[in-house]
Amino acid sequence: MTTTTLAVLVPLLPFLGSVAGLLLGRTAPGFVRPLAVLPTLAAAVLAVLVAARQGGDEVISAATELTPTGSVPIYLSLYIDGFAALVAVLVGVIATCVQIYSTGYLRDDRRYPSYAALVSLFTSAMLLVVYSGDLMVLLVGWEIMGICSYFLVGHYWETPEARAASLKAFLVTKLGDVPFLIGLFALAADAESFRITEVLRAVENGGIDHPTLIALLLLAGVAGKSAQFPLHTWLPDAMAGPTPVSALIHAATMVAAGIYFTARLLPVFAESAAAMTVLAVMAAITMVGSALAALAQDDIKRVLAYSTIGQLGYMAGALAVGDRGAAVFHLLSHAAFKALLFLAAGAVIHAAGTNSLTAMSRMSGLAKRIPDAYWTMTVALLALAAIPPFAGFFSKEAVLVAAEHTALGDRTGIPAGAGWTVLVAGLLTALLTAAYALRLWLRTFRGRGAEAPDHGRQPLAMTTVLWVLAIPSLGFGLTVTYLDDWFGGDALTPTVTTAVLGTGLAAAGAVITYAVWRTLAARTPIAPPVPHVAHPDADAGLVEAEALHLPHPAADPADPGRALLGPLHAPAAAGFHLDAVYRAAFVRPVLAAASLVRFLDREVVDTYVSAAGNSAKGLGWLVRRAQTGNVQTYLSALLAGSVVLVIAAVALANAVAGA
Repeated sequence: MTTTTLAVLVPLLPFLGSVAGLLLGRTAPGFVRPLAVLPTLAAAVLAVLVAARQGGDEVISAATELTPTGSVPIYLSLYIDGFAALVAVLVGVIATCVQIYSTGYLRDDRRYPSYAALVSLFTSAMLLVVYSGDLMVLLVGWEIMGICSYFLVGHYWETPEARAASLKAFLVTKLGDVPFLIGLFALAADAESFRITEVLRAVENGGIDHPTLIALLLLAGVAGKSAQFPLHTWLPDAMAGPTPVSALIHAATMVAAGIYFTARLLPVFAESAAAMTVLAVMAAITMVGSALAALAQDDIKRVLAYSTIGQLGYMAGALAVGDRGAAVFHLLSHAAFKALLFLAAGAVIHAAGTNSLTAMSRMSGLAKRIPDAYWTMTVALLALAAIPPFAGFFSKEAVLVAAEHTALGDRTGIPAGAGWTVLVAGLLTALLTAAYALRLWLRTFRGRGAEAPDHGRQPLAMTTVLWVLAIPSLGFGLTVTYLDDWFGGDALTPTVTTAVLGTGLAAAGAVITYAVWRTLAARTPIAPPVPHVAHPDADAGLVEAEALHLPHPAADPADPGRALLGPLHAPAAAGFHLDAVYRAAFVRPVLAAASLVRFLDREVVDTYVSAAGNSAKGLGWLVRRAQTGNVQTYLSALLAGSVVLVIAAVALANAVAGA
């Protein structure tokens, strides 16, 4: 079988599995789990075969014209370079892990068939984005992911929080997609083609006439999809969906799409120094702001959500300094440990079996009860904090090294200011990341909240996936010396300067956080057990849905984040009130305008329409009253009318004669 055929099957198999799952979900429920896991697993295996044949340095390209569309045709095409080959493997592996994990996590969920089918469709759409060589076909996958996220985030649609979160995710990403679409059309107009190869050739030959405008329009879509400032606000709220969905969105789909797209078309963005500067500033604000917000959250999934935003900021920062190799390397590394973090958090949720699960201030005694989640989450948090030799250390160092080279003027065409911006923000974020990672670990596994009852061991499908993902979280970074060819030949190894600075700041953040926690914990008594209402028939999904209704917990006196942030804690916990700004700037004016339109429609337009209708109705009533069916009445009316006409004619004649 040719490599092209294998590549076509990679996104096609999950799509067929999704269709089959939807068709057979009710009539043959026994086939739902195999149809969820096996096509995705097969796609992952085929993606590995495609990557092996691609080899890192040979581009696989094939195309066929879909239909004549005028001067700019649309092609069903493949364009697989080293980046695409590795990212496809990532998507397949993470999606397979999520599907296997979900068979245990949502085993009693009555909507599991539709959930599994949507996850498969989500996976297929991301693989289409990864392999597509035509921007319009890529856009199809881009938009399918948007609608899948809407349905999956709103899986527990019975709760108002899930409904609001799914709508918010859809609208905020669409806010970025509108200029993104305009940017794609402008890019195709300049390059005279939607094919990526032709676009890159046009850039190389100086054929892009409006690089700054196009780059800024495209960045709006990237900011929405990859949750970068200022369009990042949808991602923390998206935690209302099932935890495996969060793992998929944060690790392998959706948010990875914007970073991957920018990496693939980086020469387009690099044509504009202004666009690269904007990207650097956007990445810096995203990194630091999200790390501060993560340090103030009490919900374990919201901490991880803000963490994802910050790590995506690292990737965007690497792109802003012109190093797509470092960006994609961190994308791959981050996917492994962030998927592990979310799935381990799901194990915590599943183990608690109570609606008091998501707030870290309510956790206690979990380390001994769920050892698999405890040890694997520890590995993932060390990778997140970039502690050597875990995966996050090597990939984060690659970003810092790239920023250092640009700051020192080693990269031509990229402003040195962009390098300094990313470097300083990256180092500060390294300190904050270690602080909130250790805080999460301490409060989850060494917490002093009310201990929830033990609900037994976790399903084997869940714990197996955790240990599988722990392997790349620990060892993927050690492959850095073998991946240069896959990332365009750029060296990704750490340097002494950034390694010492980054690791030193991370260690300082961890040490300070631990010291504050020990001091506060010594002063805080352990909370008494809280009465528990058992849920013998409740699955983890229902538990998560119930958790959304909990009031915000009281201030935890043993929270080191509150002590470290001081007066910044309240605004950081609220996401720096950016949602309030958006409500004031956009939501309220739109609602006011809608109210005005509704008033004008009902009170003005409807008034005239109703008056016209009532007038016709009144005239009809008069005419109907005149039709009595009595001949004498008709003759009398005729005689009276004739008399009136005669009198009027005589009066008119006299008036004329008098004149």
